[in-house]
Amino acid sequence: MSEVLANSTFIKKQIHLENNKVASILYGYHDKNLKTMRDVFGVKIVARDGIIKYEGETDRVEKLTSVVNGLLNIIRTSGGLDETDIDLVMADIDREEDAIQTDQTIEVFTKGQTVRPKTEGQARYTKAIRENDLVFCIGPAGTGKTFLAVSLALSTMKNGYLKKIVLARPAVEAGERLGFLPGDIQAKVNPYLRPLYDALADIIDVGQVKKYIENDLIEILPLAFMRGRTLNDSFIILDEAQNCTVKQMKTFLTRFGVRTKVVVTGDITQIDLPSGTDSGLIDVQERLKGVPGVDFSYLTRKDVVRHRLVRDIVEAYDDQ
Repeated sequence: MSEVLANSTFIKKQIHLENNKVASILYGYHDKNLKTMRDVFGVKIVARDGIIKYEGETDRVEKLTSVVNGLLNIIRTSGGLDETDIDLVMADIDREEDAIQTDQTIEVFTKGQTVRPKTEGQARYTKAIRENDLVFCIGPAGTGKTFLAVSLALSTMKNGYLKKIVLARPAVEAGERLGFLPGDIQAKVNPYLRPLYDALADIIDVGQVKKYIENDLIEILPLAFMRGRTLNDSFIILDEAQNCTVKQMKTFLTRFGVRTKVVVTGDITQIDLPSGTDSGLIDVQERLKGVPGVDFSYLTRKDVVRHRLVRDIVEAYDDQ
């Protein structure tokens, strides 16, 4: 509950928090969140006995109120805040997203929390996956393309709708020549697949990831290993698809069988294919445009959910 204590160009305001637990989450470790908001908005903030009091210029106080209310909604929905929530809420205070985010909450039944889309673009992407058998998501780094797809895959499997998750990536070096890699085939391809393991570990415990892989409920493999297979009752995710050739994209898209959902993600601004080689992700947009059951979801720098600097970096490169 918030209360305005004065009405002028310079105002005071206070918000009464529900309990000490909510207050502790909102304030952050050693009041880190409060310090961030104080620095960003230039508003004096005092927090004591479950009440936040702040004062400053009217527009700054009103924006801060929107941020605090947005963070409180996140705490009520998920039971906590992660490192990106404050940056995202501060960046998106002018947008009405709560209803969309609530509708698209992903239940992964792990770590005591749910996964939520944090922008309108992410909410549309999540909705597209739920409503279509084949979804292409194209957008810059840090927009949650892989994370949300993996979250939905885990939720779908845990609910018993599909039996297996398959995560694939093309083994293409990102502008560097890595040279000879020692070890067996698994050791050679692991560096390319590491981001997929990381995406899983962000959502479920590492031990659970290992158990799923050992029981063949989750399979992580290079794209080349998909040739000749037909996958039924599966949730298949192809990551970094901008590094697929047109032929590889066709091969991949003809692998899935009945009761299978496929999500293809990539960033067409970061293509690492040899010069003169067409990207299958660019090519497929025209080939499959308008096909029933296929959806193209486009994320932008507004959907970046990493550190706020990532959004600025993406913008700087886009403006060149």
